[in-house]
Amino acid sequence: MRGKRRIRGSRAPIKTVLYMAMLSAIQHNPIMKVFHQRLVAQGKHKKVAITACMRRMMMAILNTMIRNNQEWQMN
Repeated sequence: MRGKRRIRGSRAPIKTVLYMAMLSAIQHNPIMKVFHQRLVAQGKHKKVAITACMRRMMMAILNTMIRNNQEWQMN
């Protein structure tokens, strides 16, 4: 895709909660911190990188935890 990236759609309350959680996760969670730094190093804008982290957290990690009935593990 060319041009300026846009963040749109979704449910605002859920997006707000995920955004705030991701700001904290980027600072304190080593997995998300490395993922965010890699995206920014590739030239992504910081908010686009945060949104990508939000999607990764929601789609990959949380859905897998729900499917497997597991709690969060830092390891």
